[in-house]
Amino acid sequence: MAISAADVKKLRDKTGAGIMDCKRALTEANGDFDKAEKILKEMGLAAAAKRSDRATKEGRVFAVVKDNKAGLLEILCETDFVARNSDFISTGEEILNLIVDKNLTIEDEEVKEAMNNLSIKVKENLNLRRADVLEAADDEYITSYIHGEGSIGVLVKFSVEKPEIKDNEQFKTFAFDCALHAAAFSPMYLTAAQVPEDYKNEQMEIFVKQAQNTGKPEKVIQGIAQGKLKKHLAEICFTEQTFVKDNKKSVQQVMDELSKSLGATIKLIDYRYYKVGEEL
Repeated sequence: MAISAADVKKLRDKTGAGIMDCKRALTEANGDFDKAEKILKEMGLAAAAKRSDRATKEGRVFAVVKDNKAGLLEILCETDFVARNSDFISTGEEILNLIVDKNLTIEDEEVKEAMNNLSIKVKENLNLRRADVLEAADDEYITSYIHGEGSIGVLVKFSVEKPEIKDNEQFKTFAFDCALHAAAFSPMYLTAAQVPEDYKNEQMEIFVKQAQNTGKPEKVIQGIAQGKLKKHLAEICFTEQTFVKDNKKSVQQVMDELSKSLGATIKLIDYRYYKVGEEL
């Protein structure tokens, strides 16, 4: 049967396959559009399998905040060209919305199918590396920040003593600045209380050894080491870090001042930080 140019274009627009591949698939399918699409997917998936050993070092982080949920997603690809591709970006956003709206994981078939279709379109090996979803109660608030071309993505979650605080512009600005802060300083932990004791003990041993190497009296070595540990925790814990917008105060101090100003307690209770390609 005759295959129209319009059908070829329609199939090409949907799949991203070449003109001749689309025409051959439609011919093989006797003009059946769905069957032709399946043929191209099968061809594309075979090609994707051949690409699976190619390194994925580029990529993009996606974020969305809606109603009482927020999500963060990282997809890796082979080239920065694809990371900036409009199909890559729009499909990444669609996949994240699927995950958030339907409570899916990166292992669900609907998500895998969307990734396979994207791989066919962009003709690169892709890796849907991780995704997180945070939920917010009525007295909680989540904001997000994406740095540059999606190289870093952050979600930050707060609890507020009075729900109406969530609509306060001063609070929303502070919340966004905290997300910006996390992108800039990549905290390892939320608070010092969340740092594992094994990690603290290991660092303390290191700092004691460093203090001993200074030749200081034994009676002051523990004090020196404790001081070093406190400084280290202030560097890696979100609430103890020097705030990105005020280098004389910690995040906690600025938050406490804002709480007092607004007449309601604000607490930073959770966060997620993704950097493209970082070691997990």
